[in-house]
Amino acid sequence: METGDKQAQVADFSFHHMGISVLDLAASVAWYENVLGFKFSRTIDIPALAARVTVLERGTMHVELFEVDGSKAPAEDRSDPHGDLLTHGTKHVGFVVPDVPAFAEQLRQRGADVISVNHFKFGCNTFVRDNSGNILEFVQAR
Repeated sequence: METGDKQAQVADFSFHHMGISVLDLAASVAWYENVLGFKFSRTIDIPALAARVTVLERGTMHVELFEVDGSKAPAEDRSDPHGDLLTHGTKHVGFVVPDVPAFAEQLRQRGADVISVNHFKFGCNTFVRDNSGNILEFVQAR
């Protein structure tokens, strides 16, 4: 079977949301609203998990922020984009921006923890930690 044949058999799908575990739901909602411009949609309680979930939206993007009783901060290497590659699992979420250096500077001015701004032949990126230490990436393709 050709690769194209395999791709034709997969039902169509598109990105809907990402879920992020945070230490303090109210502080994280404020961070995502004030730093990245997301808007509050709704909060859901999940008693069986001792969790509260707030859904944020920005255009077609949705973010679910989870605050769960007894959760802990990520291990130090999980908050480093390169060190995190040594642990299996999801690494980060990436967003497209038109001008990475300008965007990184705007995030710095809004109080974000900008880890790095990197330039490559194919474009550039910046890694940012949210207020709970989760890694976000913003990319600019050339």
